[in-house]
Amino acid sequence: MGLVVQKYGGSSVADAEGIKRVAKRIVEAKKNGHQVVAVVSAMGDTTDELIDLAEQVSPMPAGRELDMLLTAGERISMALLAMAIKNLGHSAQSFTGSQAGVITDSVHNKARIIDVTPGRIRTSVDEGNIAIVAGFQGVSQDSKDITTLGRGGSDTTAVALAAALDAEVCEIYTDVDGVFTADPRVVKKAKKIDWIAFEDMLELAASGSKVLLHRCVEYARRYNIPIHVRSSFSGLQGTWVSSEPLVRKTQQQGDKQVEQAIISGVAHDTSEAKVTVVGVPDKPGEAAAIFRAISDAEINIDMIVQNVSAASTGLTDISFTLPKSEGRKAIDALEKNKAGIGFDSLRYDDQIGKISLVGAGMKTNPGVTADFFKALSDAGVNIELISTSEIRISVVTRADDVNEAVRAVHSAFGLDSDSDEAVVYGGTGR
Repeated sequence: MGLVVQKYGGSSVADAEGIKRVAKRIVEAKKNGHQVVAVVSAMGDTTDELIDLAEQVSPMPAGRELDMLLTAGERISMALLAMAIKNLGHSAQSFTGSQAGVITDSVHNKARIIDVTPGRIRTSVDEGNIAIVAGFQGVSQDSKDITTLGRGGSDTTAVALAAALDAEVCEIYTDVDGVFTADPRVVKKAKKIDWIAFEDMLELAASGSKVLLHRCVEYARRYNIPIHVRSSFSGLQGTWVSSEPLVRKTQQQGDKQVEQAIISGVAHDTSEAKVTVVGVPDKPGEAAAIFRAISDAEINIDMIVQNVSAASTGLTDISFTLPKSEGRKAIDALEKNKAGIGFDSLRYDDQIGKISLVGAGMKTNPGVTADFFKALSDAGVNIELISTSEIRISVVTRADDVNEAVRAVHSAFGLDSDSDEAVVYGGTGR
């Protein structure tokens, strides 16, 4: 038996009973012969509560100090989990992200992992310990300051450690039984997916699926680390995310490959806003100037649409979507560069939602796009923006229409389950 990295989200360790349940699962893996490294998030809503507390003290808390504050949440859960494991008669040691060798860049609140040097973790597990690592955090390579990886960063911590430790698998434990064809909180008849390719999971994650963070899947694909998404509240098999299809053994048929469906699922996201730059001169270099200003402000954008310019004025409008949390910063950056860009005005809209249909088989199956738009039309949903890739179609609609649109598209493509409804055990799916 090899080394296994397990990650437990905030809902799994939300209270003392949850921590004890997680400790038993980790000890069970140890008894089965595995070396175990467990990565934990902060308990329940601790991170949100700490952010609220910081904003009560300061409306714009300094990034360095906010990171120092937020990393306390994971340190609490890692220490408590180590205590619970020791209470079960097994040795455990807890480590912060910096002690675990998670090296990042210097960007506070959304740092990226540069390297992982897990010498202390390797020594600990080789000595027979279960290593408990605080997720979501690391240490800056340049400044040596504590950093955080952004929301959901514990997923990335787990996969990065799995790659550095050459683990057999990275198990992501959450509060649902795996990856579903849609968010089971919105679509009660969503189906659990047995296996999904890295590419499709990347698209689902980027399109709003909350069960796995996009950067986590990206990291796993780069280092070819299989991910097993499953629930910490049940013993059921979850969803395998890997480069090769899962091969399942059955008594009747022997080895049976689990094929990927034409459509992997429907994802949605209501955390974005839309900015429209009105009255942009339709000439080379204008779009570059707009997005250089956005880039210089370190803002990631998603969908971009440029309208056809008006013949009478030679002006056009450019719309793009971005995280709501970056909206104010984007408006300020563009206003600062208004004279250089030469636009007339800006419009900001944070009452939008994105619906995405994802599937590797889409490119070889004519009619998928037409069926997608017909489902939205039949549901009375108006489309504002459209973006496509080889394996994804995304549209922007009004935020109030998102849930109805997801259910309509899910049903239109035959994704509804005929069996029991998906179970959500608690929390938010992280």
